[in-house]
Amino acid sequence: MSQEPFASDSPTYDQLLEELKGIRRPGLPDLRRTDRPALRAAAMAGGFCDGSDDAPAGIEALLREAVRRLGERDLLGQAAAHTFGLLPDRRGAPAHDRRKMAAAVYGVTPERFRKQQEPQVIQQLAEAVLTILREPPPFPGKPGSAGQAPGPGAGAQTSGGPSATTGQSTIARSGRTGQEPPLRVDSVPVDGRSTFTLHVSPIELLRDIEVLVSSENVYLEMSKTFRPTVSGALRLAAAVRDPAGEIVDDVLARELAGWLRAHGRPGLPIRPGTVVPTAPGALAARGVRRIYHAAVATPRDDTYEVRPESIARAVSACFALARAERDRYEPALSSICFPLLGAGRGGLAPAVSATWLRWAIRDELARDSRWRVHLVVRSREIAEAVGAL
Repeated sequence: MSQEPFASDSPTYDQLLEELKGIRRPGLPDLRRTDRPALRAAAMAGGFCDGSDDAPAGIEALLREAVRRLGERDLLGQAAAHTFGLLPDRRGAPAHDRRKMAAAVYGVTPERFRKQQEPQVIQQLAEAVLTILREPPPFPGKPGSAGQAPGPGAGAQTSGGPSATTGQSTIARSGRTGQEPPLRVDSVPVDGRSTFTLHVSPIELLRDIEVLVSSENVYLEMSKTFRPTVSGALRLAAAVRDPAGEIVDDVLARELAGWLRAHGRPGLPIRPGTVVPTAPGALAARGVRRIYHAAVATPRDDTYEVRPESIARAVSACFALARAERDRYEPALSSICFPLLGAGRGGLAPAVSATWLRWAIRDELARDSRWRVHLVVRSREIAEAVGAL
């Protein structure tokens, strides 16, 4: 294949997007016949290949890693894997077969998938590639090295073994961002008397916390299951599946829709700070008993508005609801976990959300100190900022 040098080690989103669109139809075997300079540069910058000779294998490895970042069990990741033939025995499948399998992931026709979901799948795959390239290399002076574990002294910590004391916490770093296992930091102070437990983890991976709080908009419209949000992650994790793995009961969305009908609010907003409970669905297997949906985000054109006082109202409503429901369970409810409400698509700065959360939690614990409170964030950088507040 003829090759033209790529002008930069860091291809742009648009360049990656165009080349991903270009290989969707011919598939991965075309990588040896046609040079893709942006993907080749990305694979080299990420350490997946050393040069032109092994560029096709490097690009394929890069795309597999990008799919892993999207979530191999998530609809988005599954659809991307089918679209580009990244699954076992599907590498050389014809384009129409790959599209048909990707459409089946969403339960739509291939034509509808082509028009609606497929562009988003390809866009998100390009974003995932850029995310890989933005991360620092795991070893100084050695770019990429995908899949290698941090060596001795990298500062990795296991759950339950944080470098933390009451009043101070330190989060260790290791390897590529997003590849560390979930981290738990106990006894982060709320005030002089109370503490909470801080988790660096996807919220759906938490176990034996009885109440998980989800951030929603004021229409109680949960995120799509392929969105990288707390709402979307909980919706996907709580859904009930058949033996083939297909969703047969979208538990959280179904119960929220039922609540809206019962209260005469379908299509109408509810007051910011309102909290609505649902069953945990499949998350019951992880020891979760309730999901509390905190309506804090108000849609504004193409964005959302989250007022900090709505966070305080939502925290108060969560504790009031938990107190009302506590004795309905055996043993009684005793633990509750909050994400950084409004700090995702809501656009609120994580530090602002954390400050209001801690203020509201402190106020509630002063009234009733029996609760074990947890806070969950997705990155160690945010965890460090929360611990330092």
